Amino acid sequence: MSEPSPYPLGLRLAGRRVVVVGGGAVATRRVPALLDAGADVLLVSPELTPALRAHVDAGRLRWEPRRFAADDLDGAWLVQVAVDDRAAAAAVSAAAAQRRIFCVRADDRAAASAWTPAVTRHGPVTVAVLGGGDPHRAMAVRDAVRALLSARRGPLLTPSVAEGAPVNTSGGRVALVGAGPGDPELITVKGWRLLTEAEVVVADRLVPGLLLDELRPDVELVDASKIPYGPSRAQEEINRILVERARAGRVVVRLKGGDPYVFGRGGEELLACAEAGVPVTVVPGVTSAVAVPGAAGVPVTHRSVAHEFTVVSGHVAPDAPASLVRWESLAGLRGTLVILMGLKNLAAIAATLIAHGKPPHTPAAVIQEGTTAAQRTLRATLATVAADVESAALRPPAIVVIGDVVDALHPAPLV
Repeated sequence: MSEPSPYPLGLRLAGRRVVVVGGGAVATRRVPALLDAGADVLLVSPELTPALRAHVDAGRLRWEPRRFAADDLDGAWLVQVAVDDRAAAAAVSAAAAQRRIFCVRADDRAAASAWTPAVTRHGPVTVAVLGGGDPHRAMAVRDAVRALLSARRGPLLTPSVAEGAPVNTSGGRVALVGAGPGDPELITVKGWRLLTEAEVVVADRLVPGLLLDELRPDVELVDASKIPYGPSRAQEEINRILVERARAGRVVVRLKGGDPYVFGRGGEELLACAEAGVPVTVVPGVTSAVAVPGAAGVPVTHRSVAHEFTVVSGHVAPDAPASLVRWESLAGLRGTLVILMGLKNLAAIAATLIAHGKPPHTPAAVIQEGTTAAQRTLRATLATVAADVESAALRPPAIVVIGDVVDALHPAPLV
């Protein structure tokens, strides 16, 4: 007798407690979808990946830095077990069963009381595919459905499309893919297609979490923000991972927030691969330097207002010997100044621009987590922006825009 089929159901989790046990790569994939559903997430794990810690720091979920206890499930509607320890996972399952709470287990689908489907999202449409316990079949069908929805044309699924997962027939290679500024729908079609073909994904902290949720279960996810050492040593390790995995015949996607070449060190990664004889594809991404101001109603150029815009990194203070930016020259420009990674040094940057002639009343805006549901926009002047940011408790990632374009579309009183 065949096993009964699972009953498909859409859970409305907004405001309801969901417990996630485990703080590694699997939890990193699953938590963004739970947050997107509005769930009240409790994460129980002695340690977290940097990506999960960023959610904690932003106040999106609650973290208990310890091992699971049965009373963690009190008041929960669902539990997701994302640990490799089968005995620990079984203990969570038993506690969930005792309380009649559905339990998803990453380590053993047969022992779980609920399965997570392969999911694709297209605007307001969410398609969830259960592959009868076979995640590869579910992913293959999901990918075909997503391609159909993206094209908005063509016939319904055929068996030849849905029978197998993407197959690598051309040897190891690397794709440097820009994931866009935060909204998962802003990745390019080519970038998404390469992501569905990937066998290894090396991801930055700022990539949209929902893209990671849609990876096939057999994909190796390397959290690049977790790599130890200082920035230079960490970059060497990333380069080594890209080359090593590609030489082993695997399809590698280096997934980077924004665009790979806009302060993303994509050029260093391309050179490392080229020197090792590894084929590289570069997929440009929507850069936050333009997209985030646009999402906040600030065009970086506007007729009769600004005929130029300049993008600079503000991660080095203006008076630091390591700074390569000529702030005194930027102060004299009439166009728009867009500053990335500049929140920490914003007071010094504003003071330097004013000292070299930039009018203190020049409009300024700061946009935190642009293009995402957590986007916040602050409007000020160059003279007040640093203090206003501190008062509003804005935090990275954030884009600073200085220039008359700030008020070009939405003149507003200062906040």
